Amino acid sequence: MNLYAGKIVRVDLTEGKITVEETRRDWISEYIGGMGLGFRYLWDEIDPKIDPLSPANAMIFMNGPLAGTLAPLTSRMPLISKSPKSGTLFESNVGGAIAAELKYAGYDGIIIKGKAEKPVYLSIRNKNIEIKDAENLWGKGIFATEKELGELEKDPEIKIFSIGPAGERLIPMACIGSEAYRQLGRDGSGALMGSKNLKAIAIRGTGSVHVADLKGFLDYVRKVSAENLMTKDNLWAHTDGTPILVEITNEMGIHPTRNFQEGTFDGWRKINSDSVRSIKKGARACRSCPLACGNYVRTERTMVEGPEYETLALAGSNCGIADIETVARFNERCDDLGLDTISTGNTIAFAMELTEKGIHDFGATFGDTDNYLKIPDEIASLRARGKELAQGVRYIAEKYGGKEFAMEIKNLELPGYEPRGNYGMGLAYATSERGACHLRAFTIFSQTPFDLEAMAQEVAAGQNTNSIKWSMCFCDFWGSVNTQIMSQFLKYGLGKEITSEELERMGERIWNLSRIFNLKAGFTRADDEIPIRLKREPLKKGTNEGKVLSAEDFEKMLQIYYRIRGWDANGVPKAEKLGALGIAAFASTRRRE
Repeated sequence: MNLYAGKIVRVDLTEGKITVEETRRDWISEYIGGMGLGFRYLWDEIDPKIDPLSPANAMIFMNGPLAGTLAPLTSRMPLISKSPKSGTLFESNVGGAIAAELKYAGYDGIIIKGKAEKPVYLSIRNKNIEIKDAENLWGKGIFATEKELGELEKDPEIKIFSIGPAGERLIPMACIGSEAYRQLGRDGSGALMGSKNLKAIAIRGTGSVHVADLKGFLDYVRKVSAENLMTKDNLWAHTDGTPILVEITNEMGIHPTRNFQEGTFDGWRKINSDSVRSIKKGARACRSCPLACGNYVRTERTMVEGPEYETLALAGSNCGIADIETVARFNERCDDLGLDTISTGNTIAFAMELTEKGIHDFGATFGDTDNYLKIPDEIASLRARGKELAQGVRYIAEKYGGKEFAMEIKNLELPGYEPRGNYGMGLAYATSERGACHLRAFTIFSQTPFDLEAMAQEVAAGQNTNSIKWSMCFCDFWGSVNTQIMSQFLKYGLGKEITSEELERMGERIWNLSRIFNLKAGFTRADDEIPIRLKREPLKKGTNEGKVLSAEDFEKMLQIYYRIRGWDANGVPKAEKLGALGIAAFASTRRRE
């Protein structure tokens, strides 16, 4: 198959059984790869009402069609499953080189179900696939696990997914690490692996990827790189990386500060891109990427790739921390333990506000660096206050109070963009398939951030486009990539035409399929909601001081969004919409087999 390996690895950890099957070509034509194809496979694998931590839940790693080629910024590897954090369908993806490695090994994806009796890891080396003992690795951090697995497999070039102590203990905010400093960060991906007694996945491939028109493909890579990628629209990723957003969001007044109380941080210059640059020792790139956005930082006390903007915002200003080295140390510790810094930072910020308001004393207040640095280890070990903090913001609010300032949606803590200063981000968070997420629609650069109709239009369009972007597995930092560019890559790679319009229709199909899954999982209109603070409490400080996203305005915007989507007033896709997208059968009471 051009671009595709044509094979899927299927692993049953309960039975210790490994099989290899043909990739569903009929599904490729409707869902392309990555997120979309993973959603389609998951639909047939599990009941939407399943307990995410049960052996019957499936973890699906699904490659994009361009992985392993020279197409730039196409080395993202998605994981698709049902989330132990939010209970929703979710997709999370990671960069590096592991996606290409899986394709070189001869596979488009991996489907993992069941639970091993004891800790194991999965080794994939071309046609040689084995489940191996990992008891000696259990309990170790991600950095040590990767090092030792490289030695066990006798291959320093092997690429690895692994979990730390947080995933082993099934902590809902646990993540999966890859190549030391990259993470499948959100929705409890690490807890999924832990629930299966799966410590790691090690992948090494020595094959290649076939394209239909090699000369045309390479010519197009050169052309599009010069004319669309390596331009001022995208070069910020090379010069600064995501820390540049610290300055941008502060200027916009949408920078989360002190548990989303304020829209700008007085200490922002101490955690901005200049601060990161002051301790930066080099740049790091994913496979086939000329941007090299990763900031490799090192001081006497820490060594990490990052911190990225989301960590600087949620684990920095949101916790009142104005010191780049302190945030970097926090970042490094979370990476090794296997903790999502967005949820961890938000949870600590919520605990700090509870403490300061006298609701419950967690022994930490805003700007308290000593306690701040202790908490990740306490969470990952489930000891002291970490036992409760590990459960996240919603759990703590339900137990102790503070629901009026609990910053979560569908039990997933908010990313780093304040919705009171940009209404579209509130709608994007509320309607994301996986809970609060900034990677489904991103409206912060809109010229009409408070126009309800415009924001609803922009969110729906962004979700459709990003659904195909994550299915093609392009990196988000190619901000100017579009479906016309994707279509051209597919033309030269597949040897057949898939138009821009067809790709856009695929994106809408994928989004609607995710909606049907979540409805069948038990989610309703009531879950498409935003935190109380955003609706009632005026934003403090910054250019949007005094702004709220009122309940009335939010409801108006949500109903406009539903109308644009072709859904009814309760957010249920109408039969005619699903029929037009070719997925009417999915709305029946039984899953299509």
